[in-house]
Amino acid sequence: MDKTNLIYLVKTAAESDILWHLKECNNNFLPPLTDRIDINAYAKKIFDKAVTFEAWENKNLIGLIAAYVNTGDPKISFITNVSVKKEFMGMGIASVLLKKCIAHAADVHCNEIHLEVFKNNIAAINFYKKYNFTQSGTQENSLLMKLEIKK
Repeated sequence: MDKTNLIYLVKTAAESDILWHLKECNNNFLPPLTDRIDINAYAKKIFDKAVTFEAWENKNLIGLIAAYVNTGDPKISFITNVSVKKEFMGMGIASVLLKKCIAHAADVHCNEIHLEVFKNNIAAINFYKKYNFTQSGTQENSLLMKLEIKK
C-alpha cells in the first residue's frame, strides 16, 4: 500500500466511521474487543468524549488513536484505543498517530498520558516503550503505562 494516499486528521470521524473501524480491527486486539466490551457503546463513547487522531485511506478510517483529555486537575490524557487495520500494520501509521497524540497533550498542557495494555501484548508494550512510556502499575491482566510530558 502506498503511504502517500494516507491523510491524517484530528477529530473528524463520525461515530459510524469509528464503529466500522473498531469492528474491522476487533481481532487485532488481545483479547478481541468484543470479548471485553460492547463495541457499539464504545464507539459512541469515543465519538462523544475522546479526541481522535485518525489515519484515512480514501474515505476509510484505517488508523485510530482515541484519548480522553482532562485539562482540569490533574492534567492527564488517557489513551483508550490504538488500532490500525491489519493490512496497514507495519507502515508507521500508529507511530504518526501517537506522535500527534503526544503533541496534542503537550499543547493542552497535560502533564502525563496514561494507558492500559494487555500484559501478554508484547508488541504493543514494546511500541509504547519506544515512545518512553514506562510501567506504572498492574491490574489483573493488564499493565498500566504512562508517559511524563516534558515541558
